[in-house]
Amino acid sequence: MEPLLISTGVVAIAEIGDKTQLLAMVLAARYRRPVPIVLGILVATVLNHALAAGLGVLVAQWLEGRMFQAAVGLAFVIMAGWALIPDKEDEDAASHTHGGVFLTTLVAFFLVEIGDKTQIATSLLAARFENLTLVTAGTTLGMMLANVPAVYLGEAATKVVPLKVVRIVAAVIFALIGLWVLASAFLPLGFRV
Repeated sequence: MEPLLISTGVVAIAEIGDKTQLLAMVLAARYRRPVPIVLGILVATVLNHALAAGLGVLVAQWLEGRMFQAAVGLAFVIMAGWALIPDKEDEDAASHTHGGVFLTTLVAFFLVEIGDKTQIATSLLAARFENLTLVTAGTTLGMMLANVPAVYLGEAATKVVPLKVVRIVAAVIFALIGLWVLASAFLPLGFRV
């Protein structure tokens, strides 16, 4: 259950103010059809995060030991720094696809999420927990928790809590996970967290 809960929390917080959340707002404002937008976000996220988690689990099974754990921990610390950098709105992503609202959302979200913080976090979480199903479910749930309100509430959702505060909280969470993984890599076996 730990992989599900941590994955959900990390991605839900990291996603606030992210370019995919801003894309959700743009799509909602442009199409004014929330149900196909939400379904497109869901399908794109499941596909994208399942691939990312699969890669993370594969890498974790291939590379083992303290150095791998240290690399994963260091990657989380780097993600903490990256979380402090604000994303820019990607309005063009939706205009590059043709078709219905669902297909436009699916393609736009899938493409915009490639190489995004939450995709990389999904790979790292899967490498850490070596559980493709729970990590994918957790990161997808976190993505939906952040983006569904954005679709239904639009820009008002980002005015509730300043994005700078959200970015700082996300950075702290990434840093704590990174330090936790680093500590577990180098602590004697009897003292692992």
